Amino acid sequence: MIVGVLGAAVFIGAIWFNEWTYFLIFLGLNLLGIAEFYRLLGAQNIKPNTVLGLALGFLLYTAVFLVQKDMLAVELLLLAVPVLFLAFILEMYRKKEHPFTNIAFTMLGVMYVAVPFALLHLLGFLKGEYSWQPILGLMLLLWASDTGAYIAGKNFGKHKLFQRISPGKTWEGWAGGVILTLAVGYGLSYYFKDLYLYQWLGMAVIISVFGVLGDLVESLLKRDLGVKDSGTLLPGHGGILDRFDSLLMAIPFIVAFLKIF
Repeated sequence: MIVGVLGAAVFIGAIWFNEWTYFLIFLGLNLLGIAEFYRLLGAQNIKPNTVLGLALGFLLYTAVFLVQKDMLAVELLLLAVPVLFLAFILEMYRKKEHPFTNIAFTMLGVMYVAVPFALLHLLGFLKGEYSWQPILGLMLLLWASDTGAYIAGKNFGKHKLFQRISPGKTWEGWAGGVILTLAVGYGLSYYFKDLYLYQWLGMAVIISVFGVLGDLVESLLKRDLGVKDSGTLLPGHGGILDRFDSLLMAIPFIVAFLKIF
């Protein structure tokens, strides 16, 4: 409980204060999430190139932020492609077993964690300059989804949502999360004027669907690797991936929705 309250306070403060505190808080989550993902793979004797993956995650996250700040030419993002191919070259010198498996999971860590966090910048700079409203609104919608699902699932949950992967989730819990998320999205439209009502409600729907799918994907990952939690960094809450799995899955769909509509 204390960890959750303190974490929420730090998040809200960092997002609200300015773009650089926002940048730093999510940079930390980005790097910790990548490192945690690679550490989990050790359970299956997979040996991704952790140094390269962290470097790629840092560069991608930072480069997209600087492009949004007009401090870096967007064409320089094309360098990400040849840099990715360094994984093939460096693997020849690492002399590890199953080199292409290691390469694949090195890249997967960047795609699964760093790409969504990098795309988050497009949400923060949706109007051309940094605004905390879309990002903080996103976090509030995610928290509403989790809270609504927990309350409804605990009190009314009977029908399993996806028992093979996550036995604790129910359709009733999911419905409760949808209702509370839509309600919060409606309320946000009155106070956070950067987005229109239909955009807040669209974000709420996307989070309700893809947020829970992100949770299920991470549960599938843990089942595949034979672990209970992704980490122990957050006492009582598991690891970074445990807490932000919904966010990672929802961000690409939200950014696409807001950019198109």
